[in-house]
Amino acid sequence: MSIEINGINKFFGRTKVLNDISLDIASGEMVALLGPSGSGKTTLLRIIAGLESQSGGKLGFHGTDVSHVHARDRRVGFVFQHYALFRHMTVFDNIAFGLTVLPRRERPNAAAIKQKVTQLLEMVQLAHLANRYPSQLSGGQKQRVALARALAVEPQILLLDEPFGALDAQVRKELRRWLHQLHEELKFTSVFVTHDQEEAMEVADRIVVMSQGNIEQVGSPEEIVREPASRFVLEFMGEVNRLSGEIRGSQLFVGAHQWPLSFQPMHQGRVDLFLRPWEMEVGTESSDRCPLPVQVLEVSPRGHFWQMTVQPIGWHQEPISVVLPDGNEPPVRGGRYYVGSLNARLYAGDQLLQPVALAKSA
Repeated sequence: MSIEINGINKFFGRTKVLNDISLDIASGEMVALLGPSGSGKTTLLRIIAGLESQSGGKLGFHGTDVSHVHARDRRVGFVFQHYALFRHMTVFDNIAFGLTVLPRRERPNAAAIKQKVTQLLEMVQLAHLANRYPSQLSGGQKQRVALARALAVEPQILLLDEPFGALDAQVRKELRRWLHQLHEELKFTSVFVTHDQEEAMEVADRIVVMSQGNIEQVGSPEEIVREPASRFVLEFMGEVNRLSGEIRGSQLFVGAHQWPLSFQPMHQGRVDLFLRPWEMEVGTESSDRCPLPVQVLEVSPRGHFWQMTVQPIGWHQEPISVVLPDGNEPPVRGGRYYVGSLNARLYAGDQLLQPVALAKSA
């Protein structure tokens, strides 16, 4: 079931919280609405569910306008962050609930309901807990029950509002993998809200980055990280070092170092330079590729690489983060290295001037 969002606006009083949102979601696609608090992502999800009405624009499911269709008639499953399970019902009865309250003409008989719930319990790996109550479950188990309950009525679309936000880090990782595998098997159309970049990157086919009621960028996880469409996306998606510099003529100055620019800048004066830790080159000696001296402050082993916090020497006041690939000599605190980058991004305010290489000191 595809979703077509065309020019959706939403006001709460005089405050505009969604600004002309347009987005097409393909059938069977899993899309993450990602952004900080106040970006409008949850409001958009609730409009898709029918729990909020838009102030303007249209919403379609597979080409049919559902803008004014009641939530109960949209055939949408909704999973909340805090589970919303019925405390007085067993796991089995919680999952069965949606089936038991269907209109009589659509309601399965008792045997069919039992068979369906049993299948769902096996799918979410909770068959052995069918007779327990929510108070007897862990957070991860509760969220699996909530997901099974949403899937019981065979919704056309599954919506999830920060489904793993209340869980600890290890359980979140396990459930993310499990949800991704489940989606690959069942191929349901799904939209989920999150403020966790790692979660969106791991689970979603596409990510919609939102800020202040606007869509900043839509793309695959790789596109979002490697080709950010705005300064906001660059800073929001993943770790990035920001350095202050200045353009004078055709030279970029950062501290005591300067570089010839490969383009003739219209802008003169202060700029911000952005460097991803994993896009930086690291050497043990000064070279054209790695001209910038740094001293190691902290070292964290991360399996196939070393995460280092380093202090620039003579070219930036604040420590920065650098990745050293495995295979090199393990770095030590106080050690001296030289860094450079071929993929730095140069901004004047919110305007991208041009990618720039910090690979040869002038």
